Amino acid sequence: MEKMANYYYSEQPDVEHNKQYWSFELRGQTLQFASDNGVFSKRTVDYGTRVLLATFTAQVLPAGPLLDLGCGYGPIGLSLAKEMPQRQIDMVDVNELAMSLARENAQRNQIENATIFQSNVYEHVTAQYAAILTNPPVRAGKAVVTAMLTEAKAHLLPGGELWVVLQKKQGAPSAQKNMQATFGNAELVHKDKGYYILRSQLREQ
Repeated sequence: MEKMANYYYSEQPDVEHNKQYWSFELRGQTLQFASDNGVFSKRTVDYGTRVLLATFTAQVLPAGPLLDLGCGYGPIGLSLAKEMPQRQIDMVDVNELAMSLARENAQRNQIENATIFQSNVYEHVTAQYAAILTNPPVRAGKAVVTAMLTEAKAHLLPGGELWVVLQKKQGAPSAQKNMQATFGNAELVHKDKGYYILRSQLREQ
């Protein structure tokens, strides 16, 4: 059994490095990525993230920054930062290796509107956002995933939205119920090969 320290949601994964470089098209633009052992989906952008990015729309969002919660090596936050240079993108992860790679990938793609910092869920997050996007680390446990969803409400601007991708078999219906209880709304925006894209909006009470 793999040691807990090797999991991608550890602060310092105990891994033998095997850095890889590759490119991938997201939201109509090609990005260059460096990845390594000890991060999630190191060889390619995982399918759930692809579906989330293909579904997400910023058209009705309020002005303000976006948050990539659990950013890994950065495909969500960096693709949005590249597409929307007028918006500030904050990217957080508990994994120090992932953050190092995300910073390198920001440089590789000449992205200057992304700020990458360590945070265990919202521990060091102080701003409020027009949108929070997350592909949560299911292997970190239900408590972590639930916190990522329910505590988002305190970090959204009025009219701001939480966007989540989860597989049905990994608890998407339960997550939708938690989001509904927290926000009073939780839309199943899209389904693709067992992946659910869920959206909640912070509406005026």
